[in-house]
Amino acid sequence: MSPRPSRHAWSLLLCAAAFACDAASPLAIGQVQGADARSPLLGQAVTVEGTVTADFRTGLEGFYLQDGGDGDPRTSDGIFVRLPEGVAAPDTLAVGARCRVRGTVAELGSGRESLTAIEAAAVGPCRPGRTPQPQLITAVPGDWEPLEGMAGRIQAPLTVAGSHDLGRYGELLASFGGRLWQPAELARPGSAEHARIAADNARLRLLLDDGGSGRPHGPVPYLEGGRAPRVGSTITAAEGILEHRHGSWRLQLTAPLALQPAPRPAPPTVPGTLKVAAFNLENLFNGDGRGGGFPTPRGARTEAAMRAQLAKLVATIQALDAGIAALMELENDGYGPESSIAQLVEALNADGAQWRFVDTGHGPGGDTIRVGLIYRADRVVPRGRPAMLEGGPFGQRSRVPLAQAFVRKGGRVPLVVVANHFKSKGCSEAEGADADQGDGQGCWNALRLESARRLHQWLAGRPLGPDLERVVLLGDFNAYAMEDPLHWLRSEGGWRDAFEVAGVERPWSYVYRGHSGRLDHALLSPALAAHLRGAAEWHVNADEPDEAGYAGRNEPGPWRSSDHDPLLLGFDL
Repeated sequence: MSPRPSRHAWSLLLCAAAFACDAASPLAIGQVQGADARSPLLGQAVTVEGTVTADFRTGLEGFYLQDGGDGDPRTSDGIFVRLPEGVAAPDTLAVGARCRVRGTVAELGSGRESLTAIEAAAVGPCRPGRTPQPQLITAVPGDWEPLEGMAGRIQAPLTVAGSHDLGRYGELLASFGGRLWQPAELARPGSAEHARIAADNARLRLLLDDGGSGRPHGPVPYLEGGRAPRVGSTITAAEGILEHRHGSWRLQLTAPLALQPAPRPAPPTVPGTLKVAAFNLENLFNGDGRGGGFPTPRGARTEAAMRAQLAKLVATIQALDAGIAALMELENDGYGPESSIAQLVEALNADGAQWRFVDTGHGPGGDTIRVGLIYRADRVVPRGRPAMLEGGPFGQRSRVPLAQAFVRKGGRVPLVVVANHFKSKGCSEAEGADADQGDGQGCWNALRLESARRLHQWLAGRPLGPDLERVVLLGDFNAYAMEDPLHWLRSEGGWRDAFEVAGVERPWSYVYRGHSGRLDHALLSPALAAHLRGAAEWHVNADEPDEAGYAGRNEPGPWRSSDHDPLLLGFDL
């Protein structure tokens, strides 16, 4: 004898026919959601009833409904109701109203982690109801799925990890347990530890969204003043609807965030009699140098924007108070009075300082951008001519390294400073060994590794003189600390990470898609490591929102003068 079907099974059978559910006994929303990522009733017609917890008809073409539950902790008690074109909702539909919905179960989005929803065929009646209390979340859940579609209040706290999509989509990336780290900053790519960090990042991240599907119209409503916070800011409370959309778990906010902004740091100070800085300028292009020639291939689009950019860069470099600075992403336009490097130095000297630049006569290199070296003539004196490493990997794809020896004014011990800017991770034209190998190092890793080897080999030959053994490599290597180029320079080349020597824990200079790490490095020859007295990064850029920069609201001062943080070293020679 066949077993008698359960009450739940009878309900599903009765609801399988289009809109056949009895009006007096709608299904529990948990039965529609099911215990898995996808609904067991996908494509079937159902009737549900619950309280409207959020009305996103304007932004997301629907609203959220939540009922009293089905008693199963594995299933969610809330669901998104999408209103297709031509389906009207009664005027009584509002947050707090209890509404009945008939429609077809759907999964919005592709893949396993889509959003379970009901494509409404009819909505109503709606009558006054009681809004359910949001689910309190004090730690990252082991599984978000049982909370999909439900009202939640997060009191964890959360850390702002990135704001790169705030202006485009109204999204703020947050994380449980602090800042998210680039796996390759902390572990060797391909290792079990690298995979563990990547998995943890995926588990700990949560997007905070504005309930819209496109670019926000005006200030983002859930932020005070509509302004993006710095990365590292703390969110003490966030309330909204938990859902999975566009491949990410997110909280569609229904109330302003309770946010504690991260303070802006003062300029760094490091001990030592000689201070050396490195700074990626994020494409300083000055047109024709006479106020025209805009827009340029990179950087500012107008002369006014370039002047605003220049003011921010000057404010940053002046505050570092270094005697020597290695610069990246200068326009490669010579060394005449109309060149970008000459006008930068002129602006730095407006207060009476004595900045000078190293003139190589050409380039270095033939790329659109180049590295450069500037120095304070009242603090240091160049010794001999500069040297450049041209050819091989240092062609159109990787900027030519520039080396110059300096002696502190009144001193005798020389220091060689080498400015570097390796090939970026962008995949344009990458193929073979330079294509993305899927190990987290991006494209052109093979070229960057070859660049590291050639750089070491060149410097081992003492291109500036046989007695110049105190050398510092500075710049944007476009590789995180544990990736192949930096790992090889340390393990095979014997170079020392200045921040490790100085005892700095977890440094970072760049935030990419919410993950912090270092693309900018300082490596010391063994002979120089003993002379290091301190190392610091000034987090004036990486943690700042894009909108603070010259192309946005242009907040006065050094804030977001670039997308990279500058670094500062102190030496006693």
